[in-house]
Amino acid sequence: MIRLAKTTDLKSITEIYNESILNSNATFDTDVKSVEQQELWFNNHSEQFPVSVYEQENTIMGWASLSKWSDRCAYDSTAEVSIYIHHEHRAKGLGKLMLEDLIMRAKQNGLHCLLARITEGNDASIHIHTQAGFSRVGTLKEVGKKFGRYHDVHMLQLLLS
Repeated sequence: MIRLAKTTDLKSITEIYNESILNSNATFDTDVKSVEQQELWFNNHSEQFPVSVYEQENTIMGWASLSKWSDRCAYDSTAEVSIYIHHEHRAKGLGKLMLEDLIMRAKQNGLHCLLARITEGNDASIHIHTQAGFSRVGTLKEVGKKFGRYHDVHMLQLLLS
């Protein structure tokens, strides 16, 4: 059900992400993405920082990624976690499964630290991250403006070793 993403998955990945751009504050992107833009994003990932999908009956229901936290070499063993679930498949435990899979992949890939930026009000995401062992390390006050107001972002961290 969870596997590494392929370029042929980009249409579904883009649709899921664009729905979040338009209808939630889970991402601070405000302009929808083209498949071509997402292909550039996808190609910036690697075996160490993968993109995965949750597929059932030939339908992509969600995607997740480990992204480099910074281009500075000292951060090479730190990744940011992202999980997006198709709006019709939320609240079914897929996010939790995808997060568990990301943590496993991060350990296998020798990563040391995972970070998550979660916008205020996204209680389900905070819940699955804390269940998985992430700790809150701070709140960035009013750092993003979307839907006409400023939002706080909670920083969560998981040390893997």
